[in-house]
Amino acid sequence: MRMLDINDLPTPKDEDWKYTNLSRALGDLKNIPAQDVREILIHKTSGEVCEQIEDILWTGVEGQHQSLRLKIVLEEGAQLTLIERHEGSGAYWKNMSTEITLGANARLNHIRIQEDSTQAIQTNMVHITMERDAYLNSFSLNMGGKLTRHDIHVVLNGSNIDCSLNGVTLLKDKQHGDTTILMEHTAPHCLSNQFYRTILDDAARGVFQGKVHVHQAAQKTDGYQLSNTLLLSPKAEMDTKPELEIYADDVKCSHGATTGQLDEAPLFYLRSRGLSEAQARMLLVQAFVDEVVDKVSDSALHDEIKEKAGRWLEAALKSDD
Repeated sequence: MRMLDINDLPTPKDEDWKYTNLSRALGDLKNIPAQDVREILIHKTSGEVCEQIEDILWTGVEGQHQSLRLKIVLEEGAQLTLIERHEGSGAYWKNMSTEITLGANARLNHIRIQEDSTQAIQTNMVHITMERDAYLNSFSLNMGGKLTRHDIHVVLNGSNIDCSLNGVTLLKDKQHGDTTILMEHTAPHCLSNQFYRTILDDAARGVFQGKVHVHQAAQKTDGYQLSNTLLLSPKAEMDTKPELEIYADDVKCSHGATTGQLDEAPLFYLRSRGLSEAQARMLLVQAFVDEVVDKVSDSALHDEIKEKAGRWLEAALKSDD
């Protein structure tokens, strides 16, 4: 999987990039020579079960165009929990590619916490290949970046695969966050889930494009996709494009998308029970986020993510008062 080529950047004229103007956001960063590729390889051999969580950190540096590559290979029956952290300061571009290969019956829990500088650009081209009986539970928390694009292509190559992609995006000011997914079912008896929730404040803009492509051979497919967005400001904007492309007859597939403000009915109910308006709003937005965060099975990571999201929500609601 290649990272983006600085000499051939996509534009809004490209259908998959119609909502995200990368070239304009990069500005002068386009003129900075790319650093040498920094690569991290995580390779687990057949049957290797990793009891300890692996934790990696990518740090952005002011004024740099970083070329980053993450390659994860789990051979047959291997198991791993990986947390991937992103941070940095100043203006920089993380131009990244991620390649994940899961062998038969391999199991990966992948948690990604993105807290890049709000002056930074991050593009991540992700390619995931899964073989029979493999399991992937992926969760991403996206809070940083001036502009971020997470482009995920998953290929389910064998039967009885379970693939779950989940994410929470929290943006404010003029941040722009784009998650684009292509889920390809090429074999029968597989399950895929995409569950993403976004909260936008100020003049932030979110994008979710998700496509489930079921090939003719992929009978007995279960494929689900849901994107929910909560707008905390009338200036915030969400662009959602869910798609199903199905060539098999015996499948269960659905997609859904909602965008709106907090429902007044539960707000009224909570206030009637003695909560202040601020307390009621916080309770509702926290519950909105928690439903996705609860997909993180490790208790320590779950609590860390919930605490980070809670701090962001508290600050956003306080500024809106």
